[in-house]
This record gives sequence, C-alpha cells and structure tokens, in this order.
Amino acid sequence: MAVTLRPLRAGDEQAAVRWAADSEFCLAAGWTPHLAPRVVQTHWKRLIAGAGPDFLRLGIEENAELVGYVDLANKQAHTAELGVAIGERAQWGRGLAHQACRLVLAHAFGPLGLQTVTAQVHAPNLRSHRLMLGLGFTASGRAEPELYRGEWVEVVCYLLGRESFLGCG
Repeated sequence: MAVTLRPLRAGDEQAAVRWAADSEFCLAAGWTPHLAPRVVQTHWKRLIAGAGPDFLRLGIEENAELVGYVDLANKQAHTAELGVAIGERAQWGRGLAHQACRLVLAHAFGPLGLQTVTAQVHAPNLRSHRLMLGLGFTASGRAEPELYRGEWVEVVCYLLGRESFLGCG
C-alpha cells in the first residue's frame, strides 16, 4: 500500500465528480454537498490548469488510481498550510493520508525550502487530529470557529517546523 504524489492532470475531474456525489465525503472535506457535476468539473479543470504560485495541489495515487489529494496552500517564502483528503470512503483509515502527507512535507521542507507548515483541524475531526499528531505537528492555538457538518465548531491550529520533521523522519 504505497502511495505516490503527482501533478493533477486532465481526467482527474472525473474522480472529483465521484467524490462530490458522496455527501459524507463532502461534509468531511468541507465541500459543498450536492453540487452539479459540471460545477465540480469546472472547478477541478481550473485546478488542473494551475492555481497560482501560492497553492499546490497534488494527486494521491495508489496502484495507479487517483484516491485523493494533498495541498500546500497560502504558500509564502517560508511557510504553507497543509490540507489532505481521501476521496473514496472505502479508502479512509488505511494510512493513505499519512503517507501522502509525509511525502508532501518532505517536498515542502526539502526542495521548496519551507521552514514551517501549518494545518487547521475542526475540533470534532478526531481522525485528522491523530493524523497531525502522528506527523509530528503540535497544537499551536485556535482559529475562529467554522461551520463543520452543519455546526459551528472550534478550529485547532497545528504547526510543524522543518527541524522537527527532519529530526523525526
């Protein structure tokens, strides 16, 4: 069960349309449920074309199948924010997100030269908290509450420094 990361490419929008048809995925990932397939396709085609220098989205593949994505958002000179989603619920809990995050963090702290990576997790999302802690992140504070699964919830901020990541890798 090894995953690889790759740039998004034409055709990936079809996987996104499948994921968007799953309301549970949408709620977990912060996507708007019940979007028309053409809306999802249009959004993903823009991402595939390139989202700009401050945002990197890579596809997560397992056995040559796109199973999710990982992001480095709000990229600046020395920092970025990590995001990750596994699309098919049958793939949740298998460690794919952990593997993908380790790969993108190695890229962030290596070739990209970042010094810190942050992440934000909705307080009730226990799996994501375990993921962040397992990657070596530490809780660093709280952000403004956000709507998550139909309720306003606290958001926990996480921080991982380059030295901490490289020291535990």
